[in-house]
Amino acid sequence: MSSTFDLVKKMAAEKIVDTGLKYIRQDPKSNFSKILTLAKKINQVETYQRALEKVETMTKENPVIYDYIDRATDLAPKFQENLAKTFFVNATLLGTSYRKEKSSELGASVPYTILLDPTSACNLNCEGCWAGKYEDSEQLSFSEIDRIITEAKELGIYFFVLSGGEPTVYPHLFDIFEKHQDCVFMMYTNGTLIDEEMADKIASVGNVSPTLSLEGFEEYTDDRRGSGTFGKIEDAMEHLRERGVLFGTSFTVTRKNCHLLTEGSSFVEALIDKGAYYTWLFHYVPIGKNPNTDLMITPEQRSELVESIPDLRTNYPLFMVDFWNDGHFTDGCIAGGRRYFHINASGDVEPCAFVHFAVDNIKGKPLVEVLKNPLFEEYQKEAPFNDNLYRPCPIIDNPEELRRIVQKVGADPTHEGAEEVLEEPVASDLEKKAKKWGQVSRPIHHERQGQKEEVVSGSHCGG
Repeated sequence: MSSTFDLVKKMAAEKIVDTGLKYIRQDPKSNFSKILTLAKKINQVETYQRALEKVETMTKENPVIYDYIDRATDLAPKFQENLAKTFFVNATLLGTSYRKEKSSELGASVPYTILLDPTSACNLNCEGCWAGKYEDSEQLSFSEIDRIITEAKELGIYFFVLSGGEPTVYPHLFDIFEKHQDCVFMMYTNGTLIDEEMADKIASVGNVSPTLSLEGFEEYTDDRRGSGTFGKIEDAMEHLRERGVLFGTSFTVTRKNCHLLTEGSSFVEALIDKGAYYTWLFHYVPIGKNPNTDLMITPEQRSELVESIPDLRTNYPLFMVDFWNDGHFTDGCIAGGRRYFHINASGDVEPCAFVHFAVDNIKGKPLVEVLKNPLFEEYQKEAPFNDNLYRPCPIIDNPEELRRIVQKVGADPTHEGAEEVLEEPVASDLEKKAKKWGQVSRPIHHERQGQKEEVVSGSHCGG
C-alpha cells in the first residue's frame, strides 16, 4: 500500500483511530456508539459495513462485549495504539481491500496472515508436539524473514504469526519486531523464557502479542510439558500483565483435559484473572512427535464443546476461537493460502501448521510465486471440504481429502515420519473417528442451518 492515495487513506484512518482511542480511554461503554460511527468512516466496502452492523447488533444482545472494551483500557497506551493502527487499520480495514485487489491481479489468493517458524529449536520436549519431528537445528535467517515480510506488505499482509520450535530462542526475534513497526505479530510461545527483561522488551516494541501454550491447570500442563512449566507460565503472565502487554493463551484440547472447557468455567475465569485477553483452542491432531490418536477428543466431547464454548463466550470477556468447531464462521478450512499458510524453519511452504507436506520452498523464491503453487490451488479448489462446516478439517474430519490432494500434486513430506498421518494404522483410525463425528455432528449442523434459514427468512418480513 505505497501509492499517494493509499497513504492519504491510511493517514485519514489513523486520525479517526486516534479519536476513537480517546473515546475508549474516557468512557468506552458510553462512547461505544460514537466509536462505531467513526469506524464506519474508515472503509466503505459493503462487507466491512455489514461486519460493523453485526458488531452493533451483537453488543446490544451480548453486553459482555463492553467488558472486552473495558479490559482494553488496562493495556499500555503503546499496545492500544498499535492494536488499533497496525491490526485494525493496516491488516484488516485497508489491507482487506488491497489483498482482494492483489488476488485478482495475481490470479491467486492473498491470505490474511502468514505463520512463520523462525527456528525449529525448542527448550522443552512436550508429548505429542505437532512440530516435534522437524530437525531441531533449522532456522530462517533474518534476511529471509525480512524479505518475506517486506514482500507480504506489498500484497497488503500486515499480520504475522510466529511459531516454532520456540520463537523466544531465535537470536533476531526483536530485530524483526523493531524493523517492521507497521506490522502486528502474534507469537506462540511456551512462555518459560519470558522473564522480566524479555517482558520489558515485548512492552517496548509494542507490536507483538505473546500466546502462551498450556494444557489447563498445573497438573495437565506439567504432565505434557514437564514439571515446573506451569509455574513459569504463570510468572510470564504476571510479567506481561504488569506491563500492560496484550497476551493470550493456546490450549491443546485432548481427551484428558476437554472437561476443563465443558464442565464449569473455573479455567476460563483463571485465565481472565491472570490477564489473558484471548485463547485459541486446538483439537489435538496426531502428527509430529509420537502421534497418538488416543489423545484425540471423542465425538461426544467435541459435541459438548459445540455447546459450551458459545456459552463461555457469552458470559466471560475472553475472546475464544475453536478452530475445528468454528468452521461456520470461516466457511470451512482457512489453510492452503486461503486465509493463511505456514512456512517452517527450513523454508518449506506448507498449507497448514498441521499438514507437513510441501511442493515449494520460500528460500530464493518470491512470495507471489509461492502463493501460486499447485498444493495451495488444490486446497482452495476443494475448500470447504465438506458441506457440514462442523467438519472443516482435511486431516481429522475428511482424511481422504488430504490423502487425495497430497497424491494428486505429488507433495513431499517435510520431515521424517510426516507421512504417518496418511498411512496405517493412523489412517484407518482417523477414518473411523471422522465417520463417527460426521454422524454426531450432522444433526447439529442441520439445526444450525435451520436457525440460519429462519433468520434469513425473518429478515424479509415486515418490509
